[in-house]
Amino acid sequence: MTERRHSEFPIDLEALMKGLQASPNADLVTRPTGRAVREAIEAAIADSAPHVAVSVIDFTGVRVLDFSCADEVVARLLLRYLPPERPGNVFFLFRGVEEIHGHAVAEVLARHGLAAVCDFGEGAFGLLGSTTREERTAWSTLERRKRISAGMSASLLGSRGDAMLHRLSERRLAYFDPAGSASSLSALARPVPPRDEP
Repeated sequence: MTERRHSEFPIDLEALMKGLQASPNADLVTRPTGRAVREAIEAAIADSAPHVAVSVIDFTGVRVLDFSCADEVVARLLLRYLPPERPGNVFFLFRGVEEIHGHAVAEVLARHGLAAVCDFGEGAFGLLGSTTREERTAWSTLERRKRISAGMSASLLGSRGDAMLHRLSERRLAYFDPAGSASSLSALARPVPPRDEP
């Protein structure tokens, strides 16, 4: 079992939006609303540095997501934490992404040349956005195994295996630890407990 050396920051978008005057309901529409939500997420995870953090952004309960909000809450959030000078070592996993959200999320990610790990429910994880076939193959192998130990990448992924795992980590789609092993983001995120029905 992987030793847990990271923190988790679950963000319930429905609850977060209810606390913002800019968005009193569960609709993520208009850029100002998206910007306010993104800034609230950034504030919530600001204390994560310098250790590794996995922030699970939960879309469950979000009824509507327009393109401007998807751009702010997903793409611009990822862009802030992608470069080496990012404000913290944070990885993002988007949970509860349904068909009503997926089109907007995929579109804005592709527009920026980004990709994201999404939890579609019932243990189904996948990538949305812009990736190469080689990246998807490496990610799928890692997702299936959850962890690839140092020295195992070549036998599982071929001669470029180690380079591909590094590439996934650079794109924030997997975690590559200092000891040389890689972990899927789904393996680092605890399952969300079931919600109480209203």
